[in-house]
Amino acid sequence: MVKKTGRPGYLQIADDLREQIRGGSLPPGAPLPSTAQLATQYDASLSVVKLAVGILRNEGLVIGQQGKGVFVREDASEVEPRPAGDVASEVIELRTAVRDLAERLARVEATLSQRSET
Repeated sequence: MVKKTGRPGYLQIADDLREQIRGGSLPPGAPLPSTAQLATQYDASLSVVKLAVGILRNEGLVIGQQGKGVFVREDASEVEPRPAGDVASEVIELRTAVRDLAERLARVEATLSQRSET
């Protein structure tokens, strides 16, 4: 569950998942629970969970497979941890947020385009 500590929820979720990967609870090749399952588990919105998973992706700990899910990378234990709060992490977080917003905007535009054609 995301705690009200002042630290953003997506960072708390990313920290917890990272710890599970490093600790072996989520071993190499293991699938992450679905976004919906993680949202329920952490009592967070889907967008917060997507941001957390996006951070792990950018750190090289997990990899997405279209239509199959997100999996712990086989070489995840070799990935060097980055210090939290550094500029690179913030840039990664911002890029992830912008990408998610761009995808949402594209879906809205497609829906509006379909409606105007009818």
